[in-house]
Amino acid sequence: MTTVLVSGAGVAGPVVAYWLQRCGLRPTVVERRSQLQFGDGGHAVDLFGPAVDVMERMGLLDAVLAARTRTVKLSLIRPGRRPVEVDVSALVTGVSSRHVEILRGDLVKLLYGATRDDVEYVFGDAVAELTDTEGGVEVTFAHGPPRRFDLVVGADGLHSGIRHLVFGPVPELFLGGYLGVYTVPYEIRPGGRMLGYSAVDHTVGVYEVGGDGRARALFMFRSAELEYDHRDSDRQRQLLRTSFAGLGWDVPRLLEALDTADDFYFDAISQIRMDSWSRGRVTLVGDAGYCPGPAVGGGTSLAVVGAHVLAAELAAAGGDHGLGFPAYERAMAETVRQSRQIGPAVLRTLVPRSRAQVRAIPHVLRLLSRLPPPLQRALTSYGGGPAKMLDAVVLKDVVRVPPGP
Repeated sequence: MTTVLVSGAGVAGPVVAYWLQRCGLRPTVVERRSQLQFGDGGHAVDLFGPAVDVMERMGLLDAVLAARTRTVKLSLIRPGRRPVEVDVSALVTGVSSRHVEILRGDLVKLLYGATRDDVEYVFGDAVAELTDTEGGVEVTFAHGPPRRFDLVVGADGLHSGIRHLVFGPVPELFLGGYLGVYTVPYEIRPGGRMLGYSAVDHTVGVYEVGGDGRARALFMFRSAELEYDHRDSDRQRQLLRTSFAGLGWDVPRLLEALDTADDFYFDAISQIRMDSWSRGRVTLVGDAGYCPGPAVGGGTSLAVVGAHVLAAELAAAGGDHGLGFPAYERAMAETVRQSRQIGPAVLRTLVPRSRAQVRAIPHVLRLLSRLPPPLQRALTSYGGGPAKMLDAVVLKDVVRVPPGP
């Protein structure tokens, strides 16, 4: 039986492991975090069209729908003036007829629950070295004993260690902005709505989670490229606090919770652009191979769909990576190409560049929410955005690979 090491247990990793196991291969998922930390935190993510179809094929759609964020209104805060209310469901309908918003941590937990009984998981470890040989891939781990696998899939995100080991340094194309997310205690109970506040080069969003007085605060800001290590959370907190210092509304109070937040996430909004994301017996899936930009490019849907396509093409090739990996890349090429156009356009829309844009955004969004969906898609700079880019993907059935001799 073909063995496959999947590095990363976020979104793409468990999805590809689920389908590899279903088609008769033997996946093992290794995850750097411990199981106690696994599936915590993260911001709200979107599943569009084919990504929702994948959840349905996995038997998870009811659970995903039950865990959705239920954000129905966007209240755009204008200090000293009445907020502008926008119907989120109407806006999303203009992008996709099939859509679910869910917290990333909740989605990760559901995907793990769907795979843990049939897939081997190794928590608290990571791949340290890879040697691709004619008969398999020799893998050295940071902590566990070395093992040999027939194939390796890097599903370990924007800063993929597998990508670096196999392809060397791959530039992360900076799109001009940064993202910070963490949970805050918040007595203003948004209750089914997101509160949004914007200033020039800055945007803040707050939405309730858990129904117990907590909320997730999301910060986005435009900046020249900053010097920091993506593993240095103290430096990241400092950068976020400095960037938003002096802004109004509830921003100072939200920043007070920064030091005690145990689910803080911060990153540059960057893309990964590669001509090919497979080499030898190793391939990449999701953000590791073609990140369109955190929070702006539909990366979660792209990861879910890419993981399904990879497993389907590998299964159709009878487990032969020499046929399956190129077929996977061909099937995803147009969608990945389109995804690269979405992030910059969405970033320009979400983070205003002038006071005039700060004033205009609430009225433009309210107007868009009232237009027929086809007209919404025609008027937006990204023409349907993440949902449209996925139109090029056809989800094949995952066939079972015949057992080897």
